[in-house]
Amino acid sequence: MHAKKSYGQHFLKNDSIAARIADSLQLAAGVGRVLEIGPGTGMLTKHLLSHPEYTTYVVEADRDMVEYLQKNYPELPAERLIFKDFLEFNPADCFGSDEFCLIGNFPYNISTQILFKLLEYREQIPEMVGMFQKEVADRVVSAPGSKVYGITSVLSQAFYKTERLFTVEPGSFSPPPKVQSAVIRLTRKENFTLDCDEKLFRQMVKTAFNQRRKMLRNTLKPFFPPEKLMQDPFFEKRPETLGWEEYVRLVKEVKEGVSKG
Repeated sequence: MHAKKSYGQHFLKNDSIAARIADSLQLAAGVGRVLEIGPGTGMLTKHLLSHPEYTTYVVEADRDMVEYLQKNYPELPAERLIFKDFLEFNPADCFGSDEFCLIGNFPYNISTQILFKLLEYREQIPEMVGMFQKEVADRVVSAPGSKVYGITSVLSQAFYKTERLFTVEPGSFSPPPKVQSAVIRLTRKENFTLDCDEKLFRQMVKTAFNQRRKMLRNTLKPFFPPEKLMQDPFFEKRPETLGWEEYVRLVKEVKEGVSKG
């Protein structure tokens, strides 16, 4: 099978790494369902299928890959081989309201969008193990103050515990990508509530990082009165220095100001 640029395909060919990725799932046995995104030629799929303690589903957007999987993995029933773009996939169609774990060697051209969809459906996804371009993986797990800390860092860390597991060299793929890759794990925080208006939280984080090199007093003008921005030294900070908890506090301040007004 030939990789297609339009699907961002780089087929994993290192079997030991595929096994290591599959074994990185910690909650799958308890949850009972695993969804793999972009199985390609099935290098990771075969290791997932070897685990009887959970049921493996795959979602694949490339018709040629679907036909390949149908031919080479007869142990994967047709109802668990979903021919669809994951970004257009509605989990309720497959799982109802049940939980499932997410895993995959994610196509790099949509990996950030996959993260945002994970956050959208976090009530159903207690765990995700994924291979990303190393730059994206670093962004997700980095701490405040890092040069790569950004929107995906804040939003992911607000709802999930994020961990970097291991890096993968380009030679482990066919064709080899021009960048290093890394596998990360996100584990949902249980019994967690953001304790602020989530829509406003997302809006504030995105607004702040749209001009990440500027101080908050310049980036958060849509949210706070000018006198507060100028008089409070807190707003001399830059967006990448704040943890998600501090953004929650700012959102609550905005809400309190509105209610007082």
